[in-house]
Amino acid sequence: MKTLPESILDHSRRLPEGGLLSPKEFLHLGSRAAVDQALSRLAKAGQLIRAARGLYLAAITGLGKQATPSMDKVVSALASKNQEEIVLDGARSAKMLGLSAQALDGNVFLSNGRTRALKVGDATAEIRHAPRWMLALGSTTAGAAIRALAWLGERRIGEVMERLRKQLTPIDWQALNSVRSLLPSWMALAIGREVG
Repeated sequence: MKTLPESILDHSRRLPEGGLLSPKEFLHLGSRAAVDQALSRLAKAGQLIRAARGLYLAAITGLGKQATPSMDKVVSALASKNQEEIVLDGARSAKMLGLSAQALDGNVFLSNGRTRALKVGDATAEIRHAPRWMLALGSTTAGAAIRALAWLGERRIGEVMERLRKQLTPIDWQALNSVRSLLPSWMALAIGREVG
């Protein structure tokens, strides 16, 4: 019969890169205190990585070295595990769409879940709770356009709308137009001018 730590490690090895573990998954194997202690000891031994309070992931092992999964994969696993929307913030969305050349510091994501931080090896990510309208259209290009425009702000919307119009496909514009009623008035007005 496997010990609690062995069972946890076996489960962690079956997860895809960035897959997360939480104590609740192992309560059928022991008390909450025993599970917490096993996870903590495995993290101290370097067999798991503590990403946040109550969240652990397996280190990638290969060629005798240990590596950490990419932050994007961990964030994607977190979104899937918690069934929440997690998307790039406005600054990264603006850069991705060619609307900003500003250098970016760190990893910031927006979510309909609670605000929290993740730490995976040397990388950290901040996940910020955002209003529903900023998450409209999710991880699509049109959704990124909403967050980019919000980050750039009302003052700069006039200078970027023509560039954004050239970047987006007709389908993306149609999607953007379809959620105008959810957006702040200044943004809905600017999108309406380009669509009409």
